[in-house]
Amino acid sequence: MSSQIGHVKSGRMRALAVTSAKRNSAMPELPTVAEAGVPGYEFDTWFVVVAPKGTPRPVVETLHSHIRRALTTPEQVKFYADRGLTVIASTPEAAATYLESEQKKWARVIKERGIKAE
Repeated sequence: MSSQIGHVKSGRMRALAVTSAKRNSAMPELPTVAEAGVPGYEFDTWFVVVAPKGTPRPVVETLHSHIRRALTTPEQVKFYADRGLTVIASTPEAAATYLESEQKKWARVIKERGIKAE
């Protein structure tokens, strides 16, 4: 959504729906794909910062602290929200849990659909 919102708001592009489970606050008039007729549909894009396995805990904590501080200023939160993005500056443990759940979810989809890399 972040790369298309300007085109939609200017009228150069017509958005049909958002792929997230909930409507986006930047364009609340847009239904979700599920609301538009595909029940259960949900696809979110996300970004996570990771460090190599074995990175000392103090280094992880320092990185987390600085990144969290940079992303959660009111100006940054508004900057991202205006583009349809939500900042979730969770803990390293919560991020790892989310990453693992996403890997499991998409591995299941890939297996069920017989998707192969070419």
